Amino acid sequence: MISALLKLIDGGKDSALLRFSLGSKYISAGDLKSAETHLAEAVKQNPNYSAAWKLYGRVLDQLGDVEKSITVYQQGISVAEANGDKQVAKEMAVFLRRLTKK
Repeated sequence: MISALLKLIDGGKDSALLRFSLGSKYISAGDLKSAETHLAEAVKQNPNYSAAWKLYGRVLDQLGDVEKSITVYQQGISVAEANGDKQVAKEMAVFLRRLTKK
């Protein structure tokens, strides 16, 4: 599946959704660094993509980059609230509180 998604990028069909999907697949495969790369690109391409912010923050936390994860969650919460994505904002707020207690 990952190779098929990468072929889409190589074929010029790059998008935030594609990058989000790749990030998710790389997480499942245990490749968090590649997941981070693609999720960072997803939020770069579409800064209003709430779910991508949430997954990006989670990956950064798993990689041990607490400071960057906190920043990403803060940005993601702002985006989710602006989009009316209340559930996603609440979830990121919970993750953020846990990080700040570490």
